[in-house]
Amino acid sequence: MRALVVEDDRAIAAGVAASLRAAGFLVEVVGDGETAWRQGGDEDFDVVVLDLGLPRLDGLSVLKRWRAEGRRFPVIVLSARGSWTEKVEGIEAGADDYMAKPFEPGELVARVRGLIRRVAGHAGATLRFGRLSLDTHRQTVSLDGLLLRLSPLEYRLLDILAHQPGRPVPTGEIAERLHGADLADDNAIEALVARLRRKVGAGVIETRRGFGYLLCGGEA
Repeated sequence: MRALVVEDDRAIAAGVAASLRAAGFLVEVVGDGETAWRQGGDEDFDVVVLDLGLPRLDGLSVLKRWRAEGRRFPVIVLSARGSWTEKVEGIEAGADDYMAKPFEPGELVARVRGLIRRVAGHAGATLRFGRLSLDTHRQTVSLDGLLLRLSPLEYRLLDILAHQPGRPVPTGEIAERLHGADLADDNAIEALVARLRRKVGAGVIETRRGFGYLLCGGEA
């Protein structure tokens, strides 16, 4: 899962990024509003943590521009002031959640996970696809109730597919979301999918030629 952290305070940004990385996210950090606006407009993220008091372009303006441009990724707004008026402004601008500084990193991670689940249409921490279950809190996978031993890369691939229910995920998007892995071409991703299929079952991951990979058996 990819997260964009937009925060000009380097210490806070580093702390948020470290907490999200420890929770399994791939994190990019931006320190000003103009750069954040451009990056959020060009790239896909699963969640954005957005400070309001930014140089060059304030956070509310960034958020309004994203929403006006049709960018719908979930956004958690951070603010040092925490007033009710500011919270209302953030929600009206298109924020999905709001946290006042100072905050506990654990709470932020929990809110990020909960927000992603709500956006994906899942109410709990466990995602079920037929006989397969993903516990997104513990980052574990079970088949018929038995824990599977997956590599971090295999889990990340399964997590990407699980958070796109009913939608084939193109190989290019998978490669982008697995940023930092040695997956430069379709053949490398196909090999990763083949390894994962041997562990979760051949019928769990469907190949849609020309479209990508789809996780089958999701609950309504």
